[in-house]
Amino acid sequence: MPRRRVTRGNLPGRRHPLWAAADWTAGAPAIHTHRVTGPVSLTPPTFDDIQRAADAIHHRLPVTPAWSYPALDALAGCEVVVKHENTQPTGAFKVRGGLALAATLTPAHLAAGLVTASTGNHAQSIAYAARLHGATATIVVPESAPEAKVAAVRLLGANVVVHGPTMTEAVAKAQELAGRDGMTYVDPGNTPAIIAGHATVYLELLTQRPDLEAIYVPIGSGSGAAGACIVRDRLAPDCRIIGVQSSAAPAAYLSWRAGQIETAPCLTRHSGLATGRGFELPQSVIVAGLADFIIVDDAEISDAARVFAHLAHTLAEGAGAAALAGLLKATSHPDRVAVICTGGNASADEIADLARG
Repeated sequence: MPRRRVTRGNLPGRRHPLWAAADWTAGAPAIHTHRVTGPVSLTPPTFDDIQRAADAIHHRLPVTPAWSYPALDALAGCEVVVKHENTQPTGAFKVRGGLALAATLTPAHLAAGLVTASTGNHAQSIAYAARLHGATATIVVPESAPEAKVAAVRLLGANVVVHGPTMTEAVAKAQELAGRDGMTYVDPGNTPAIIAGHATVYLELLTQRPDLEAIYVPIGSGSGAAGACIVRDRLAPDCRIIGVQSSAAPAAYLSWRAGQIETAPCLTRHSGLATGRGFELPQSVIVAGLADFIIVDDAEISDAARVFAHLAHTLAEGAGAAALAGLLKATSHPDRVAVICTGGNASADEIADLARG
């Protein structure tokens, strides 16, 4: 299937709402404003930005493996390359975003301290980067955040604030703290430097395997998928980027389908996919960049985590198994594909569940 194309010209009578967030023709980025120290541009990172992010983080993070496994290939009916972001020091790919962001911040932004909201992996990323740069980090987590991830954030030296039942309330609290205390607010979805950092996954992958025909990418906020699309456009324009999201937290999918930001109930048990709204910046890229977007249920994600454990000797948390769940659900696929195992921060319950089935 050809890549999905959306242009201003083929939209009836109005400018596409996802392009209305920023003026792509003026050259100057629009600013997403909060009462915060650090403004958030709604202009996507360029390929050059991604290369600079790679330069900034690769002296701290080695290239992660991209391996295939005969048993997994046999089950899927194609060669499946697994990009092992579960091997990162924080257990997830998002550490790339925190390090890339910190490399772009001014001394004043760092001295003010960083504040963000997260269910866990983004939180660890910001805490990890802040510690390396001698900055303080305050992380607001919802009440549903996994205890193990919250404990890991505290061990990285961050101040943890538990607030609200979902990410919606946690984000609002983080913005409130930024405005009140003058800290640098880090938007979990609408920060170009974070997308550039996440995109380095695909810079590595398409260098390791330039022959890939499709890449399956789990989507929460969509920052990783946006980065994948930008890198694909430069390095492998015929490679299809396919998003995968939980049906129990489908806000990014609904936003992509509608061409405008949507909200949705966030009921997934897989915390790394737990977002209740689409994010303008990644949506502005994936709206035309994704070839397809597959919705899987939480049980299918858990099944995929067991497949990873039994056939690929890989520990994946729910979000880390979502891409494989999408591949296994797909009705057709090319011969050479990759799935991103975005994280291995599985809870005790998730680990116990791996023995079933």
